[in-house]
Amino acid sequence: MIAKTFQGLEEVLVQELENLGAEEIKVLKRAVSFVGDKALMYKTNFHLRTATRVIKPIHKFNAIDTDEVYKGIQEIDWSEYLSLKDTISIDSTISSEDFKHSKFVTYRVKDAIVDQFFEKTGDRPSVRVVNPTLRINVHIDKNTCTVSLDSSGESLHKRGYRVAETAAPLNEVMAAGMILMSDWDKKSNFIDPMCGSGTLLIEAALIAYNIPVGLYRKEFGFQKWSDFDQDLWDEIYNDETEIDFDANIIGCDISDKAMEIAEQNIRNAGLRRKIKLNVIPFQQFIPPVEKGILITNPPYGERLKVKDLEGLYSMIGERLKHQFMGYDAWILSYGKECFDSIGLRPSRKVTLFNGPLECRFQKYSMFAGSKKDTFKDRKESNR
Repeated sequence: MIAKTFQGLEEVLVQELENLGAEEIKVLKRAVSFVGDKALMYKTNFHLRTATRVIKPIHKFNAIDTDEVYKGIQEIDWSEYLSLKDTISIDSTISSEDFKHSKFVTYRVKDAIVDQFFEKTGDRPSVRVVNPTLRINVHIDKNTCTVSLDSSGESLHKRGYRVAETAAPLNEVMAAGMILMSDWDKKSNFIDPMCGSGTLLIEAALIAYNIPVGLYRKEFGFQKWSDFDQDLWDEIYNDETEIDFDANIIGCDISDKAMEIAEQNIRNAGLRRKIKLNVIPFQQFIPPVEKGILITNPPYGERLKVKDLEGLYSMIGERLKHQFMGYDAWILSYGKECFDSIGLRPSRKVTLFNGPLECRFQKYSMFAGSKKDTFKDRKESNR
């Protein structure tokens, strides 16, 4: 099977798969392949926080044009996966000089499937883009065509708890990946001082309390498959134990509207008693005495317009330096000038893609009483 993810999150996904008992794990580009049984396929969809889809390859062949794609698709006995009453949706991704148009490949795949049914029965299944019975993924790399069944249905980032969003919401999979990458101990405080719609807070709470991200989903793709095992799924779905978390998960934002949206999403996730919210600017926020971790995704002038980015990030640096001693702070942003304005020396740098934007996710270890962590202080000490 193959679990898809965002670029930069592959190693985090590997760890998640290892924890679920996957075998023969291999890192691919924006994906991780692994081996497991039906139970593991159900578990990966239900538990994986950093996967966008889990697909199951069923056939591989070589093709140099769409006629050969048509023939290769007809090598599959589609009656094993479909009946005439079922509906299909086809997604094609192409990385080949011989195939210029993914839509034409999709049409030929559809023709091959429905023609096979028509030749045998005189009737054909229907194509349905929204909520089909079976989602089929076709990937062509040069001349190698891999046909897979999409076991997830809708993208796994659509957890089901989000009922409202701000102008630039952070993707749920990205948020979970950032938290897992941070090595947060899940015992200390978690703070997002610019929380927006609350995605980082919710994902942190789900991790801290061991709540599966698939719990809020109405359904997964595999539940419509002909070999779906309801008893096995019930066993996996019900075999969950929430753990205790004694520290604080705290979010604040300067925007009343953002806080209302965050509260709606948190309440819908059933986490209202587990997350504390405050309408307060970062400049005025005082963290708890007990140490912890700060992770945030500030505005960086792409989708959200900020009049004074340099001033914003300079303020972030000052607050971290003076109020968050003993904390680890992680900042996701875009543009070198934003990080330069923070004025702190990062202890770790990671490249992540927030949508189409190549961003940096940087860690700042705020050691109490040390002046060597800031560019400004180092300059002053050299005078």
